[in-house]
Amino acid sequence: GWCPLSPAGAQTTQLLVEPPWTPAVLWDQVTLTCQGSGTPGATIWYKDGKRWWQERRDQFIVTESGTYQCDRPGTGLSPSVSILNDRLVLQVPAWALLEGDTVTLHCRA
Repeated sequence: GWCPLSPAGAQTTQLLVEPPWTPAVLWDQVTLTCQGSGTPGATIWYKDGKRWWQERRDQFIVTESGTYQCDRPGTGLSPSVSILNDRLVLQVPAWALLEGDTVTLHCRA
């Protein structure tokens, strides 16, 4: 399922990652989706802090490692998401966890 990387219900731009594991890895064919109550179809994407060429799309499959953000006019800049190209990762669910929660860890290579 889709998973926001900042608190649910926040009146801000959200950057959703699928599959919903963190850290996200390039070889998982990660899809990023920008959501917010701002103007649909007016999304501006940033990669590694710089405005990126791929604009005005609310969703895409990541093909390069890096740190991504999106901006929706009306709700602003999203939190950042890093997509790694590491060979070995220990992943946790990308949703908020609380002390005492049972959690599944993925050690993946």
